[in-house]
Amino acid sequence: MTDRQDSAWPLPDGLGQAIRDTAEEIATLMRSASDTALAVPGSEWTVGEAAAHLALANELIADLAAGRERPYGDGTPQSLAEANAESLTVFTERRAEPLATMITEQAEAFLDALSRFAADGPAPATPLGLMDRPVLASYLLTHMLGHGYDLARALKRPHMVDRSRVKLCMPFMLSVMPRVADPSATAGLTARYRIRLRGGEAFGVSLTDGAVQITPGAQPQRPDCTILLDPVAFLLIALGRLNPWRAIAQGQILSWGPRPWLAPRFPTLFTAP
Repeated sequence: MTDRQDSAWPLPDGLGQAIRDTAEEIATLMRSASDTALAVPGSEWTVGEAAAHLALANELIADLAAGRERPYGDGTPQSLAEANAESLTVFTERRAEPLATMITEQAEAFLDALSRFAADGPAPATPLGLMDRPVLASYLLTHMLGHGYDLARALKRPHMVDRSRVKLCMPFMLSVMPRVADPSATAGLTARYRIRLRGGEAFGVSLTDGAVQITPGAQPQRPDCTILLDPVAFLLIALGRLNPWRAIAQGQILSWGPRPWLAPRFPTLFTAP
């Protein structure tokens, strides 16, 4: 994205290019698919259905960036699943080339909308609450990476989730964590976590009788449990794509502190956004 005017929303360095590159890499994946009816591992969707959902989601987020209202569930996992199913019933395209084109075109439409919208404009109402446009851009990248990872696995190709892109996902991840906390898992829990990503972000997560507070970049005093994670593992676990126990077995997660037994509980406190 270019800085076209002073009133345009600025993005963190590299985020616009990461959105564009990720969309192009997903499109390349799709164009390599000889059969879009292949099952996506760990999902009820086929490759064609996952790509169709991604194309529709890119369009949705581009519309939100442009200031258009697009109701889509109420933010709960059940409502989002229902909205996804309904949208795939209406939108029946499953061919690789049209979907690849739509994914990249809507990513560009999003970036164009961001460059045109005044910085003092209202925050869009997304399926996961109000977000300013830089966080919305981080949301778009995160969503594409999650489904791009699924498509890469289904097609047995390398995925595009890497350390630099995870860093660009963090504004969205940190903003949405309180919203996606599972009340049944956090009820009655009082704990202070310090989360560190190797070579990257550090943030605090404090729970007081189930209420969740995120402190980006800050460290809680005397944390009960410190968790050190590989950045890629963090994102894949957060998106429900990687079993935490597998990451632990592979040495991607370390934990320590006065209450180290809180570490395995941490991923269970949240539902995948």
